[in-house]
Amino acid sequence: MQVTNEKPIRFTDELRLTPWWAIVLAGIGFVCMQFVFNVVIAREANAPPAWGRALLGIFVGFVLACYFLLIGYVSRDAGRRNMSRPLWTAVAILIPNGLGIVLYFILRQPLQNRCPQCGAGVQSAFHYCPKCSTKLHPSCPHCQREVQVGDKFCPYCGGSLSESHPAESAR
Repeated sequence: MQVTNEKPIRFTDELRLTPWWAIVLAGIGFVCMQFVFNVVIAREANAPPAWGRALLGIFVGFVLACYFLLIGYVSRDAGRRNMSRPLWTAVAILIPNGLGIVLYFILRQPLQNRCPQCGAGVQSAFHYCPKCSTKLHPSCPHCQREVQVGDKFCPYCGGSLSESHPAESAR
């Protein structure tokens, strides 16, 4: 039995991971930036022209909305990867200029797979399940290196991988 993810990860699945509070906060941030640039700054004596304020409001609002969405994503994704959600959310918020978010994406753990026997979470590098000791990846019986599912001979030692041909494994 080989460990595989149940389904491939898609961008839309990752978007659904963003919590509702982050989406609401992103919308509020975008609207607030429109207010700031088109109402508050418009009253200044040396304010940019109306088209400049509109573009600045959209740009800064978009950047702020993306920042809030990324903070929400980091919060949910850290929990999915068995990392500390409060710690990584605080890192994403408190380290300035978005560097906390970049740091999270550099240091995050890989997604865990499921054991086909007991369903426990296992890392992709594991060869045996730590809960039920099920063999997770096929390996050569001669050199113990990992092989692909359809292989007939080991690519490392040349030994036969089928049990029905013992004479070929002696080669």
